[in-house]
Amino acid sequence: MTDHYFTAEPASADERRLIRVNLAGREVDLETAPGVFSPGHLDLGTQVLLRHLPPPPDGRLLDLGCGWGPLALTAALLKPEVKVTAVDVNRRALDLLQRNAARLGAAGAIQACEPGDVPAKRRFDAIWSNPPIRIGKKQLHDLLTLWLPRLSSGAQAHLVVQKNLGADSLATWIASQRDADGKRWGEIDKIGSAKGFRVLRLVRD
Repeated sequence: MTDHYFTAEPASADERRLIRVNLAGREVDLETAPGVFSPGHLDLGTQVLLRHLPPPPDGRLLDLGCGWGPLALTAALLKPEVKVTAVDVNRRALDLLQRNAARLGAAGAIQACEPGDVPAKRRFDAIWSNPPIRIGKKQLHDLLTLWLPRLSSGAQAHLVVQKNLGADSLATWIASQRDADGKRWGEIDKIGSAKGFRVLRLVRD
């Protein structure tokens, strides 16, 4: 069986290691392991996204597909009072994020959990995501359909997507979506492009 980073229980050996990365202007040592997304370094897409993000909101932020935690940890380092919900289907990644949050003294700001553990009525003041494009188009659309409508009115989602993996077509699809009551998801635009990635911003209607 292929061991994808979007596997709930990775089959690869859980061999923990520390890597040094720069988050929120700080050099920090964080724990990673095989079987999660980009275990050896801070991936290029997330680097590009981090350069285009606004400050964390005063309320709740969703890190969608959190992995070992670079987005959630950045938010907590920049604004310790932020309430981050970090979701992933990969349980090893969730454990790594919890351990990394504790390592940085940010455990109180971050709830790392599986998607089904997030209360259905919870709404978010921002969504940050390097979404798992390789799960397939239908699965990706289903994922975004579940979470993007949970933005509060006027709140923003920021996504980073490789150009050659459909960033422009994904933006077109998001622009066409409606809630069950016919309300648009919001206004989508492309606010940045670097190293083969686009950063998309959705402003919720």
